[in-house]
Amino acid sequence: MSDIQKKIGRQIEENPIILYMKGSKEMPQCGFSAQVVNILNYYKVDYETVDVLSDPEIRQGVKDYSQWPTLPQLYVNGNFVGGCDICTEMHLNGELGEILEGDA
Repeated sequence: MSDIQKKIGRQIEENPIILYMKGSKEMPQCGFSAQVVNILNYYKVDYETVDVLSDPEIRQGVKDYSQWPTLPQLYVNGNFVGGCDICTEMHLNGELGEILEGDA
């Protein structure tokens, strides 16, 4: 396992809710990232973000880590939840709220 994979693993382990995204929760840099931030803010949960634009190794590393090709990527309690489309669908059908409230 590479150092970047170990770093990502530690970040996911240390943060119950973490979003790998373009930009920050205060200033998302793409519409997909902004949408997931808005969904998380709706639930009023504490979460951390990692700006993949500021670190190309993390940007590629998180895709390799999850075996998922796109960003943003949401992890809850160490589990990969999904990207924007999956998070949106899970939000609309109530699944994401159940996962997040189980953590909160």
